Amino acid sequence: MTTRRIQCRRIYDDPSPDDGFRVLVDRLWPRGVRKEDAQLDQWAKDLAPSTELRKWFHHDSSQFDAFAEQYREELQELTPALKALLDEAGTRTLTLLYAARNTEHNHANVLRDVLHALD
Repeated sequence: MTTRRIQCRRIYDDPSPDDGFRVLVDRLWPRGVRKEDAQLDQWAKDLAPSTELRKWFHHDSSQFDAFAEQYREELQELTPALKALLDEAGTRTLTLLYAARNTEHNHANVLRDVLHALD
């Protein structure tokens, strides 16, 4: 079992030397962020919630538990890609970047928990 650190941060926050392997996990490119400034190692848009699920949730925190359950089901189909992401990050900190304003009720936190379970 790896003791890799997996953290979530907003893409709008300044990059930190402690970020390690930086991965954007949104399906859509975040507004107002220039690709040159993002300092990404990868854009894993396929690991983001499906368009249908994202639109249904629409950042409504009262629906978060149902959203998280459906998103976990989507991620079950992506286990090989999730393991590949962990392999690519190696022993570095893995920073999952997202654009949502809500730092508690967002898909990156669900993805982090799923990745921890695989790690």
